[in-house]
Amino acid sequence: MPESGHSWQKPFKAEPIEARHVRLWVAGRVRHPDAPTVASELYVAILSSGAPAVEMTLSTAGPRIRITALGPDPLPLLCSHGPGWQIITGLATSSGLTTDECGLWAQLGTSR
Repeated sequence: MPESGHSWQKPFKAEPIEARHVRLWVAGRVRHPDAPTVASELYVAILSSGAPAVEMTLSTAGPRIRITALGPDPLPLLCSHGPGWQIITGLATSSGLTTDECGLWAQLGTSR
């Protein structure tokens, strides 16, 4: 039986206060306790690259949640290796750089 899921996408302004809105947006769609924190850290990593906006995508499939933060340009190395990256890798089951190198993603398993 194929897994069913949902996907949401939303652009956020490149302003620090928007990190709170990212957390609320994610918390309103999935019930994983770490998802808002991971989403916020992904957002802040892209924000630190100087992007004018950050495109957030939240997808579910079966027991998995995937969060992606995308900017318009390839990211500097520090964005995927800074202090927030330790939080992301500590909470996510897997994570990485998008294939176009303009974004970061993290995958979480659902908590039961």
